[in-house]
Amino acid sequence: MYDVPITPDAFAALREARAAGPTRIGEVLAGRERRPFLRGDNRLFLVAADHPGRGALAVGSDAMAMANRYELLQRLTIALSRPGVDGVLGTPDIIDDLALLGLLDDKVVVGSINRGGLRGASFEMDDRNTGYSIDGIGAAGLDAGKVLLRVNLADIGCVATIESVANVVTESAAAELPILLEPFISNWVEGRIVNNLSTDAVITSIAIASALGTSSAYSWLKLPVVEDMERVMAATTLPTLLLGGDPQSRPEETYASWEKALALPGVRGLVVGRSLLYPADGDVARAVDTAASLVHA
Repeated sequence: MYDVPITPDAFAALREARAAGPTRIGEVLAGRERRPFLRGDNRLFLVAADHPGRGALAVGSDAMAMANRYELLQRLTIALSRPGVDGVLGTPDIIDDLALLGLLDDKVVVGSINRGGLRGASFEMDDRNTGYSIDGIGAAGLDAGKVLLRVNLADIGCVATIESVANVVTESAAAELPILLEPFISNWVEGRIVNNLSTDAVITSIAIASALGTSSAYSWLKLPVVEDMERVMAATTLPTLLLGGDPQSRPEETYASWEKALALPGVRGLVVGRSLLYPADGDVARAVDTAASLVHA
């Protein structure tokens, strides 16, 4: 089981800063020790923590697993302390908490931009920008942005999301800021959105995402590990991070698929969230260490 690295006093100080000294957040972010986006072996292992912002709190069969913010921060603290973890991807509330707890020095910090398509909502395909903006990421001194692009060919409103993501790509290139594009071909299935994880669908999503914006100079891809990843990676020259998926039910099989995909040309690392922060055996450090060893072999 995981330890509890953050003391009650530290959480009390965090709450006090939020209530009585909100300027402290900006001061800490401005003063944090920064690192290059890539260094060493030029690979990245990021821990994702932007799920709650879309109302996605479930892990496995536990529908409210990520609801306790204090427990989530404890688990993130352990993950960020492990060797080989390069940084974190999160919404502003989580990034601000981590900054106040002093956990972002020498880390790559990626801001999540569009969380408007709430899970299970009738408007779930409306992935409008409700988190960071490119200007906000720059002002906070973060290192990159991340934007979700779910393309539903049967939903006329999807074109607004495509245009919005294109604008984000243009803005990030102008700001010389890396932008992680997470594309999917998505469909309504029995009242809920399901991402098509077939090889052809992932390749199609890559083609759409890669062409967005006035420049692709700072565009990265964030892709799921699917069948025939060799064909997937042959579809792009953009640097790519892999979505971790869920290793809870068959961890050895999942880790093996990650390892194989990480060896492909163009793949630069992993972005994994819930499955490592809430592993089936409760051992956050071991789960994170296993994934880190695959990225930084």
